[in-house]
Amino acid sequence: MRTVLALFLAVVAACPAVAQGVRVKDIAQVAGVRENQLLGYGIVVGLAGTGDRAGTQFTVQTLANMLERMGITVDPDDVKLRNVASVVVTAELPAFAKEGTRIDATVSSLGDASSLQGGTLLQTPLYAADGQIYAAAQGPVSIGGFTVDTGVESERVQKNHATVGRVPSGAIVEREISGAIEGDAVCITLLEPDFTTASRLAESVKAVFGKFSARAVDSSTVAVVVPDEAKADMVGFVAQLEHLRLEPDSVARVVINERTGTVVVGQGVQVSPVAVSHGNLIVEIRYWLEPSQPSPFAEVGETVVVPRTETTVREETGAMAQLAGASNIEELVSALNGLAVTPRDMIAIFQAIKEAGALHGTLEII
Repeated sequence: MRTVLALFLAVVAACPAVAQGVRVKDIAQVAGVRENQLLGYGIVVGLAGTGDRAGTQFTVQTLANMLERMGITVDPDDVKLRNVASVVVTAELPAFAKEGTRIDATVSSLGDASSLQGGTLLQTPLYAADGQIYAAAQGPVSIGGFTVDTGVESERVQKNHATVGRVPSGAIVEREISGAIEGDAVCITLLEPDFTTASRLAESVKAVFGKFSARAVDSSTVAVVVPDEAKADMVGFVAQLEHLRLEPDSVARVVINERTGTVVVGQGVQVSPVAVSHGNLIVEIRYWLEPSQPSPFAEVGETVVVPRTETTVREETGAMAQLAGASNIEELVSALNGLAVTPRDMIAIFQAIKEAGALHGTLEII
């Protein structure tokens, strides 16, 4: 064991030091370079009796219209839908996607189908916000699970959400979104706007490309001047910008999820000296069965089992504990752990400390 540990320490010591800071590409993006949402309406066929029911009129009308375009005229009243389901198809069109590029599509049931397992999505045009068709989706639907229905009440086994599936690489890009990285300047947009981070980003660019190469426009945008020698290779220049490193700043924040009892304390949260007392009310209910028999000489009666309950209420007395001022997250966590409280108790404590004005940071409840 010691040999392995020594070898591990030797390898760690031989490794180069990790560069400080975060890459620009992890906290920012080039302005205008983004994905676009696509939306379409289609039908999934080939279901094993798990499609929309007969009362779903829009599915009936869709199927009848499709058959009519193929030269087959049918009466909508004669259409049976148990193997067909209406769906909404969504996809994300990446920036600079070219014609013929394949992207994933998500299929979601629109009617009352019970499962899309084993179905096939028929060709569905996908529209962007401008009303133009940018892709077409078609292919087998994968729900990543299964649904087994034996026909007996309460005898149904299901894994994952059976009415939402994906068509991997099932959408083909039919129209490109025009756009190019060109001009005398490139704007870098922070994913989380912050004045300090924007200033640090501008300074990081200046340290590499010169004193007048960058300017922080606002809390989310940094304009970078493109050098003349880099205009012929804009992709390479942007790649250089993405690999610059800086230390992003953030707001001191405590995030609380009351549904799950999760508490996340961000870096920079400080607490002024405060006294905390937290007690719990415990309600205990005991339940047991007790036999009851008739008198020995009773002429009528029988032995029965009588349920008995006993309820006790006890309130724990919480001692007043002084929470010393914490200047960093390590001291804060150590002080709270010293109170030996549960995560849900800690939520109440954080809320009370915030109301008392001793928590210096943003308290966010989700």
